[in-house]
Amino acid sequence: MFKHMKEDIQTVFDQDPAARSTLEVILTYSGLHAIWTHRIAHALYKGHWFFLARVISQLSRFFTGIEIHPGAMIGRRFFIDHGMGVVIGETCEIGDDVIIYQGVTLGGTGKEKGKRHPTIENNALIATGAKVLGNIVIGENSKIGAGSVVLKSVPPNSTVVGIPGRVVVQDGIRLKQDLNHCDLPDPILDTLTKMDNEIKALRSEVRRLKKEGVDRKESPVHDHSNL
Repeated sequence: MFKHMKEDIQTVFDQDPAARSTLEVILTYSGLHAIWTHRIAHALYKGHWFFLARVISQLSRFFTGIEIHPGAMIGRRFFIDHGMGVVIGETCEIGDDVIIYQGVTLGGTGKEKGKRHPTIENNALIATGAKVLGNIVIGENSKIGAGSVVLKSVPPNSTVVGIPGRVVVQDGIRLKQDLNHCDLPDPILDTLTKMDNEIKALRSEVRRLKKEGVDRKESPVHDHSNL
């Protein structure tokens, strides 16, 4: 247990440049508190102490702003940055070295039973405000852009953006650069920009045709009836 706690603290230092001291991390990082509390709640949940597990889970939610169902399975070196508004559902499965940011929801899509929440594989990153919904798989090394809504499984080594989420990068290898939340490809914006350019071109063509029509009407008409 203490080995895992030490590993969790080191993960904070690895992922957050704002972390300055071990004492600061232990006392002030709500994401770390939520993970440690979840481990207790999850152990009780596996022992069929469902009510007590939920009580601990809800207390953690009250103090941290992060809701993790005690049934969720979470791997090692899981990092929640800031964390306010994070929701992780009962049947979620999260691998090792996963990072999620504030406002992320790993939820279901209805009242179905059984596995109804996402599986997040190793080394995935889910950015601010993203919603990953349903029994889908986010592949290894994949990155979900800020504000995206993902309803379908994502292949490994992919970057997803938009509503609904679309794969915009998939090169078969691990992405070497960290995700820049302010510089994401946006296929919807690209399409709208293309449409806007086409509309401008059509308007220009209409103006040209109108001008040609006016010029024809204003040009003198020669009477050749007496010839």
